[in-house]
Amino acid sequence: MFTGIVEELGEIAAVEPLPDAARLSVRGPVVTADARHGDSIAVNGVCLTVVEVDGDVFTADVMKETLDRSSLGALRPGSPVNLERAVRADARLGGHIVQGHVDGTGTLLSREPGEHWEVVRISLPAELNRYVVEKGSIAVDGVSLTVAGVDGESLTVSLIPTTLRLTTLGAKRPGDPVNLEADVIAKHVEKLTAGYVPGGRA
Repeated sequence: MFTGIVEELGEIAAVEPLPDAARLSVRGPVVTADARHGDSIAVNGVCLTVVEVDGDVFTADVMKETLDRSSLGALRPGSPVNLERAVRADARLGGHIVQGHVDGTGTLLSREPGEHWEVVRISLPAELNRYVVEKGSIAVDGVSLTVAGVDGESLTVSLIPTTLRLTTLGAKRPGDPVNLEADVIAKHVEKLTAGYVPGGRA
């Protein structure tokens, strides 16, 4: 489990295509400081399992389903990535509960710079719309954000200077894909109430 508080802006060191998969080598001195084989590290919001650690680079295998459902397949050597180690049980939950199980991708549609922040609009896949509410939480490329607004086809978030400076979201441009993970609590509520709500989804 993660919290959506990015620890480090890392970099893709290498990409090795495999049949129906890929092997990513990711440079991140902070997250590799205590990383071991089998540990979980979120890369742009996708939970990956550490296969090997070599200095400040860790390697992880990415299966086809993950490549299909996320933007990891578009990464190239040199691509910046948001990195977060799995949260410790005794740590503060600074963001919200993030599983690292990406629900799909959205496209950055626009950026509106302000004096102290930027308002960013992102397309919202139809199947995720029911989980997204104003002032609720969403993970965008692994960053825990508060939804500023939602209109059924897109959502907006406000990015503070720290987020702009220390995550990939500061450099994203209109047309770029981003990974989206909806709040898992909303999914559980939907399933638990499906038998009691007309038209509910099980």
